[in-house]
Amino acid sequence: MEKADHFSEEEFRKACAELEAPAKGSRGWETLVESEDFNIYRLLDEQTGLYEYKAFGDFKNCPPALCADVYMDLEYRKQWDSYVKELYETKIQGKTVVYWEVNYPFPMYNRDYVYVRDRRDLYLNGRTIHVILAKSFSIPEIPEKDGIIRVKDYRQSLVIESDGKQGCKVSMFYHDNPEGMIPSWLINWAAKNGVPNFLKDILKACKNYHKKT
Repeated sequence: MEKADHFSEEEFRKACAELEAPAKGSRGWETLVESEDFNIYRLLDEQTGLYEYKAFGDFKNCPPALCADVYMDLEYRKQWDSYVKELYETKIQGKTVVYWEVNYPFPMYNRDYVYVRDRRDLYLNGRTIHVILAKSFSIPEIPEKDGIIRVKDYRQSLVIESDGKQGCKVSMFYHDNPEGMIPSWLINWAAKNGVPNFLKDILKACKNYHKKT
């Protein structure tokens, strides 16, 4: 696999550690959702008033490599993610950059993201771990659009490992600053409901992936 140039080896290994050290009981992290399939925690950034989120889930009967492939397949995501308004990957200045516009409910403005991402399959202590990292990336070739709010502070990591059976364990870290006048209760509601629904949608997309062509 081509070596990633947007992220350091240390960043990939730090993301791997999230599977070994769930947020529950960690300093500052509080439980947002606990269920049989998904656990979600949040940590308040006192300077910005925004939260960072960690989600842990079990995808039964979904092989880890398949889950990673589905997450990386942007064309397929347009089929299963109803919040996608526009999504594409392009090469600019030798870098692979993703543009993503997200549908927001009326009367709010849509948000869009410009970011870089990399996937690396690591082999640690006899285990294969798939790690996908993403972060905001500002580039003049993709300027802001009228009527759409550009999210300039976005970070996400996804770590996928076999559950020892036919499925996989998934760890996701997520943070963004949606800008604009969005009530905190709505942001919290979106995290509490949107993250589990997103994970469920990925699982469903994995099951249907062989049917996409």
